[in-house]
Amino acid sequence: MTDSTHSRAERNRRLVVDGFAQFAAGNTEILRTLLREDFVEHSPGNPSGRDAFIEFVATAPVANARLELRRVVADDEHVVVHYRMTTPADERGTAVVDIWRLVDDRIVEHWDVVQPVPDSAQIPNGMV
Repeated sequence: MTDSTHSRAERNRRLVVDGFAQFAAGNTEILRTLLREDFVEHSPGNPSGRDAFIEFVATAPVANARLELRRVVADDEHVVVHYRMTTPADERGTAVVDIWRLVDDRIVEHWDVVQPVPDSAQIPNGMV
């Protein structure tokens, strides 16, 4: 890994983690500075395009959920975040993995994997 790759990976990591923290604190508008206008969304039912995606996310359950970041993996082009999303109605929550692709300090693509957290007896080693 070269110094430029390392610094780009760290810059991408910081950009996504800082944005995640602001979003988790209730600032959905942070997405306007993070996402490129031609942002591409790969999750079924979620729209592509920065403005359409922000409008969708602002009214989605994630906007009002508690988000507990657990893991972050970054390279020169992608940042992967693993977190637990809970609401008062669902204390067990959902395990989420988001994969963000960045170009020139902006998010250009997103994929995710979402799974309800089962009863702890079913996962003795934990899920999140």
